[in-house]
Amino acid sequence: MSFKIAIIGAGSVGFTKKLFTDILCVPEFKGIEFALTDVSEHNLQMIKAILDRIVEANKLPTKVTATTDRRKALEGARYVISCVRVGGLEAYADDIRIPLKYGIDQCVGDTICAGGILYGQRNIPVILDFCKDIREVAETDAKFLNYANPMAMNTWAAIEYGKVDTVGLCHGVQHGAEQIAEVLGAKSPRELDYVCSGINHQTWFIELRLNGREIGKDELVAAFEAHPVYSRQEKLRIDVLKRFGVYSTESNGHLSEYLPWYRKRPDEITRWIDMSDWIHGETGGYLRYSTETRNWFETEYPQFLEAAAKPIDPSKRSNEHASHILEALETNRVYRGHFNVKNDGVITNLPQDAIVESPGFVDRFGINMAAGITLPEACAATCISSINVQRMSVHAAISGDIDLLKLAVLHDPLVGAVSTPEEVWQMVDEMVVAEAAWLPQFAHAVPAAKERLSRSRVKTREWAGAARRSVRSIEELRAEKAALKQAG
Repeated sequence: MSFKIAIIGAGSVGFTKKLFTDILCVPEFKGIEFALTDVSEHNLQMIKAILDRIVEANKLPTKVTATTDRRKALEGARYVISCVRVGGLEAYADDIRIPLKYGIDQCVGDTICAGGILYGQRNIPVILDFCKDIREVAETDAKFLNYANPMAMNTWAAIEYGKVDTVGLCHGVQHGAEQIAEVLGAKSPRELDYVCSGINHQTWFIELRLNGREIGKDELVAAFEAHPVYSRQEKLRIDVLKRFGVYSTESNGHLSEYLPWYRKRPDEITRWIDMSDWIHGETGGYLRYSTETRNWFETEYPQFLEAAAKPIDPSKRSNEHASHILEALETNRVYRGHFNVKNDGVITNLPQDAIVESPGFVDRFGINMAAGITLPEACAATCISSINVQRMSVHAAISGDIDLLKLAVLHDPLVGAVSTPEEVWQMVDEMVVAEAAWLPQFAHAVPAAKERLSRSRVKTREWAGAARRSVRSIEELRAEKAALKQAG
């Protein structure tokens, strides 16, 4: 087969490498073209060198190009994959830092909550630029595969306003299923069958079967509480399981910031999180992890390049959806996964305009969603709270309406549990001013926001959060990896 895949934000080096090797595990795809594009020429050249090394080591006819000219990369592409983080770590740091001044402690801040909403405001105008280019220069009816967060907002904007055939992809469902299989004593995750449905990062395992046997709430709770690691790392997630009756796909830290109950008081935060890894609830944990990963990659790049000169092993193909979707569409080998699409009857008790994450099957005819799923009422109620925030956030990003943006933040579950309306109004002004370089749709509102900030009497505090850790140096990371290797 011969077709073109464009990857936008290809400078996300580790993830791009994973997608590339996954796709080349499909025998029919050896002769396709990958067009890489990113705003960073430096990152582009690093990832191109790695992918070229993979192609050379495996003696493949695969073509790899790299350019900062996005439109050129998209010319004639049949598939477009987005992995972008608009504003990079600089803007992301403000997504975490500024809300902390108003008492809002986030672990990740990339989906909803104050950080996720502002992240969406930065991403959506760029997503619409991608869609315009796809419509104009990509292959007719090209498919847009969005991996970038905030998943629901980006996918919503691409479908409703970008008018491009779009699917949002995430790996939370797969990771949750692996956990469940492990606590139930399965020899392989393949022994577990499940139906998982909801919205991205708030998806719920509403039906579970292990080797055909139905698994109920009590058995699952007991299995998690007996596990020597997850009983400590997933305390909040287990508590939600007990109360809702179903397990959430999302990690302890992620789930904690989508709900109004667990992170609203500093002393409560430390009760529910675990500090053994950032993903279990650490304040600004993903920002620290991302910063360390970037620094590590820059320093250890020669080792990454050397490691690329190995044969591709199809048995190590990851469970990321992209390669499996492309394989199904191109070869008609059917694939079942969980995809982010516009609701339109997929989930009966969620708004029909929302972006939902639910089971579907892929073949040559496209992505075919299983329709008519009904969520447990508590799950639906939690999802609807986030959907209302997402809808307002998307419309604010499109219109540049700062008052609507403030209302979206005000209605966020965790923000509403922590902050007063006056604090929210000032916080949004401060975030829009700090991130103005990536928010062109709010340029008209920045002068007035600055003026309001100059005379505001809302008190703030310099607070690192309830459970903040410092970014580790390269030397510290090396020592830790050496200790783990020796212990293992």
